[in-house]
Amino acid sequence: MTPWSRGRYDNLAEIRALDPYDDADRDRIVTLTGRYDFPWDFDQGTAIAFLRDYGIPSISRLLDRTRQFEDDGIKRYDDTLVFQEEAIDEGVDSPRAKAAVDRLNRIHGHYKIPNDEFQYVLATTIVGPVRWIRRYGWRPLDPVELVALARFTTRFGELMQITGLPETYEGYEALLDSYEAERFAFDPANKRVTEATIRVGRATAPWYLRLGFRRVSIALMDEPLRLALGMEAQPRWLVRAVDLGLRLRAKALRFFPPRRAPYERHHPTYPHGYEMSQIGPAKMLDELNRKTKEHHVA
Repeated sequence: MTPWSRGRYDNLAEIRALDPYDDADRDRIVTLTGRYDFPWDFDQGTAIAFLRDYGIPSISRLLDRTRQFEDDGIKRYDDTLVFQEEAIDEGVDSPRAKAAVDRLNRIHGHYKIPNDEFQYVLATTIVGPVRWIRRYGWRPLDPVELVALARFTTRFGELMQITGLPETYEGYEALLDSYEAERFAFDPANKRVTEATIRVGRATAPWYLRLGFRRVSIALMDEPLRLALGMEAQPRWLVRAVDLGLRLRAKALRFFPPRRAPYERHHPTYPHGYEMSQIGPAKMLDELNRKTKEHHVA
């Protein structure tokens, strides 16, 4: 079968024929799901995941103190997506992915971040996209996809030296819900980091989406998240209109042809591509690159 003759559900058929407990198959499933069938939805779910992190005051205070989103937010967002892409492109255990995770660990090493916060942030990166797709995806996720996504996430977390991680999607969802029930609380830092992130999103959105971007972003928040971030309530008609528009998009996409090539994100920070030496907070780059060279020499 040529790419031109592929049907809308052919990627799903391939996914169901793969074994999510096999590492190579696991990585192929994540690629088909995240870069072929649901690339835009994964990005939106990841954006919501960012916002959920800010509902935890200890996390938002650190981000607020470093001013990464306030001073260099577009680069901060691009860099986070780059780490995700490096793991997906050639597999989470590939040399390329491990080099990216090593750099991520060096960045995090500058801060005292407890294991439970790492667990929670990692949980948002899988629960955010899955919940988005369940509500706004053009087809339901298959159980095989959930197994692969959970195993992929856990392996990525292990490479980050995070301990005590769940082994199933249900475990990640329970971790996220219990952590938020205990830790979600308003703090002025939550609101400052949220506003800075919304400005980043508006600046990188297509021009036709920029008008009303902030209000639509808030309309997509569930009530506990909105309150924790200190955002004002939006009119019911707007919340319903945004929800309806996304559901109609999902129905329309069922009649679209499948993506024939993996989705390539545009990174405003790196319009001509990137090198790993460019990834990381601007103020840390010299030190990070020096330590990376020392690590390779040793």
